[in-house]
Amino acid sequence: MGTDELVLGLPRARAVGDRPWRGVLYGDLEARIARMEREASWRPRAEAEADPGWKQLIPYLVVRDRGALLLMRRTRAGADARLHERWTIGVGGHVNPGDAGVAGAIGREWAEELDAPWDPEPRLIGLLNDDTDAVGQVHLGLVYAVEAAGRPVAIRETEKLSGSFVAPRDVLRVYDRLETWSSLLYDFLFERRPGIRA
Repeated sequence: MGTDELVLGLPRARAVGDRPWRGVLYGDLEARIARMEREASWRPRAEAEADPGWKQLIPYLVVRDRGALLLMRRTRAGADARLHERWTIGVGGHVNPGDAGVAGAIGREWAEELDAPWDPEPRLIGLLNDDTDAVGQVHLGLVYAVEAAGRPVAIRETEKLSGSFVAPRDVLRVYDRLETWSSLLYDFLFERRPGIRA
């Protein structure tokens, strides 16, 4: 991770409130996300990664194709060693100053990580929080779904990721190696664990 990279976030109390949750918070969240974007500020990533009192906002996209999920494996070439060799059902990353907000970050991450000759139309699923591990303590996921509907999608950053569309049940083959956010999200999407209504 670049020490000079600036990332968007806000104090933990403003991000998750005084009653933090583990898993997916869902419901009418658009106003809450807009407030978080207004109140957020920039910090150097290296500093933010070491401060559990501050949550970095991370757009996190689940890509589906007529019921299948895009399942990816992170390689050792990725910036965050804590996620090396972990599996994921999410595409995303930090919001940077040039993104003009969360929507811009979604578009940038889509273009950086995936090769898809069409523009995604993200649909909000919810907010993903997990304070039980070092990665989750300093990040808050803004989770969206994108439907490929038969359109082509491939991995662009093949040095950092490999993957393909799989049936949801096939994710269970690597469930014990999913990054924590992906396991929490998978459980919510397929009703293995209930979410928390906002």
